[in-house]
Amino acid sequence: MAVWQATQVKELLAQFGFESHLVFIKSEGDIDLKTPLYEMGVQGIFTRSLDLALLNNRIDVAVHSMKDVPTLLPKGIQQSAVLKRGPVNDLLVFKTQGAMERYWNLAADDTFVVATSSIRRKAQWLNRYPGHRVENLRGNVNTRLEKIMRETWDAAIFAQAGLERINLRPVESVVIDWMLPAPAQGAIVLVCREDDDHTFSACQQFNDASTALCAKIERDFLKTLLGGCSTPISALAVEENDVIHFKGNIFSVDGREKVEIEKKLESAFATDLGNDAAHDLLTDGGKEVAEAIRNGRE
Repeated sequence: MAVWQATQVKELLAQFGFESHLVFIKSEGDIDLKTPLYEMGVQGIFTRSLDLALLNNRIDVAVHSMKDVPTLLPKGIQQSAVLKRGPVNDLLVFKTQGAMERYWNLAADDTFVVATSSIRRKAQWLNRYPGHRVENLRGNVNTRLEKIMRETWDAAIFAQAGLERINLRPVESVVIDWMLPAPAQGAIVLVCREDDDHTFSACQQFNDASTALCAKIERDFLKTLLGGCSTPISALAVEENDVIHFKGNIFSVDGREKVEIEKKLESAFATDLGNDAAHDLLTDGGKEVAEAIRNGRE
């Protein structure tokens, strides 16, 4: 997936007359494939290695899945572009056709096993299906797809964009339209050094302003609530006819408690929409849930 994303950027740069080559760097999140992400307690687990290479002048541009990027960028690094967004939803991939048929009539107390490494997905799933079992699933896309076939799980949750971009979406899969995505899910962000005006200008040629604004709103919502990407917080901002439609929520880790919010505002005035939505959610019951999550990590 990372190679696909970097290749897209290489091709975009070429379209605007900039020659580049790929440098492959393995992230910490791809080395430890057993520990659940929410137990690692490390922000930027998928981005830190690339950012260090950037600051050490090994590379000029780092390409990240934006949902994996900490809400506060490292000192010396700036956002240089956000690509036009792909599909934002989560996808449920089934082990068998029979499991997919069962899904449409699932009850909250049915016996059903779903796998994911995301605390956000786990909380939303258990909120809807408290009697189900959620297992940990780590690894790259191919490894996770193989694990579904080996394990006794019924299904596993993936990002729709991740599977569809590399043409690996199985037939036995459905979009989870009731599950709100992670902030900036489906968006790809480019970062460069703060003093590198040449690279910044090159990347700005293909910056998608609408995606950048929506992703900023979602990430501001996350940052104001807790600040970390491995949290049961979801957000989605969509721009239609110069109006931003925003939905956000926060869950307790076990999925039992949920506080949500919806807002809409003209795009021209929506710069602080994420912060405002987070403050409104905190005063409407979200503060207790956020504090419980924070205290559970201390």
